[in-house]
Amino acid sequence: MRIYTKTGDDGTSGLIGGTRVEKFDLRLETYGTVDELNSWIGLLRSQPIDIQTKELLISVQNNLFVIGSQLATDHNRVQISNGLKLNPRDIIALENEMDRILDQLPPMEHFVLPGGSNTISYCHLARTVCRRAERRVCLLAKEVNVPSEVIRYLNRLSDYLFVLSRKVAVDEGVDEVQWLP
Repeated sequence: MRIYTKTGDDGTSGLIGGTRVEKFDLRLETYGTVDELNSWIGLLRSQPIDIQTKELLISVQNNLFVIGSQLATDHNRVQISNGLKLNPRDIIALENEMDRILDQLPPMEHFVLPGGSNTISYCHLARTVCRRAERRVCLLAKEVNVPSEVIRYLNRLSDYLFVLSRKVAVDEGVDEVQWLP
């Protein structure tokens, strides 16, 4: 299988189902942002973090591929298989992990400035890209049917990435820098 098809040389891209759209179409912008998020999660996963976090991040990456597939599908022309749908348990898994981590962290009394180490910064970069992906999905949902689980998942994921940044700071012994206006 060749990676290049030359079909996009005219400035269009094909959705699952065969529909062709402009490369700047909101749908492509949306799933492209999800793909960018997946790459940031991969970079974060390659950092020196505990195995439980790495395993959850692999699950997150798989779920982001599911989301990308859902967003790339023209649902008017083809139905997506059940294997390419988010499971509500994946949202609960993020919530449970946040609860577990937060039970071990000191309470937050101020906003914190991103940074402190590469790993902490990667958490924040992934979080901000996740928020952008969420905004794009919400905008796309005004035009096409987007499963509500996608929005909920991205919302929880951005929260998780923030909580993870705080956990990494504690694990690395890095003091959080409070935002004091």
